[in-house]
Amino acid sequence: KLTSLVLKPVITPELVQGRVYLKCSYSPPSPEPPVQYRVLWSRLSSPGKREQVHHETTPQPFSYVEMDGANLRLGDTVFCTVTAFRRGTPEQQSLPEDSKGFYAGIKFLPESLEIAEDGKEHVLTVLSTVPIACPGQDDSCKITLQLSTEDLGSQVPGPPDIALSACRVDLLPEPCSGSSCAAATVTVTAVTDFAQDGNRGSRISAEPVAPRDLLWRAYAPRDVKVTVRDLPTGNCYSFTDPHIITFDGWRYDNYKIGTFLLCRSASRAFEVHVRQWDCGGHRSATACNCGVAAQ
Repeated sequence: KLTSLVLKPVITPELVQGRVYLKCSYSPPSPEPPVQYRVLWSRLSSPGKREQVHHETTPQPFSYVEMDGANLRLGDTVFCTVTAFRRGTPEQQSLPEDSKGFYAGIKFLPESLEIAEDGKEHVLTVLSTVPIACPGQDDSCKITLQLSTEDLGSQVPGPPDIALSACRVDLLPEPCSGSSCAAATVTVTAVTDFAQDGNRGSRISAEPVAPRDLLWRAYAPRDVKVTVRDLPTGNCYSFTDPHIITFDGWRYDNYKIGTFLLCRSASRAFEVHVRQWDCGGHRSATACNCGVAAQ
């Protein structure tokens, strides 16, 4: 009985003669009676609403549709719906089956980040779910993405709270596997800003740079939202005839003359030296800060 068929349609991307196609594959019934398939292609036009872009009737267990930049564009989420029926009796048909939505375009993994002002690097993967076509005969087989960061309206105006390891990444074609047909990575670090500015939001945007391929020309990938958790900043001081307050709030005076190591990091190449000269004369043994060196 056709009503009990399980077709399991799946969408995969494919490069056919240098053009990007989506292929809908489904399981033929076995043993195989002569069956036709009605395949309906649609795209998500607004949340929960689909718009039909192509349909065909075929005896094959697959159907192709081109990402032509008009009916189907980058940024679309695409579905195929398949119904099987017998050639002589089209009224005898299986229940229509939907594929999972296939998002065609650039994806960031993870899709959002929450990081802290602790200097740690977080890896962000940029991938294309569709193959990268080669429009020319030369070695222009790549899509270059310009990355930018922007502050998301915090109370304290200022530059974004994040820094990227690169301003541009190249997506080079490779065989599609999983949901990736090309991938690159970039690291994201929260800027240690020595300011009590609360948790702030920033976003990372990507824009294709002068693509030759028509498909990529008017495409703006989705942004990545990054939330930066504010961490309190430690301070230490040496002032006037040196009164010293340490990072943990301990207070003392150092009236000695000479060059001293004020602080040194245990985890990175960072230290601060201070030089103190006599500034009390004969009346009192007092030293004053007169120089500082920081590495």
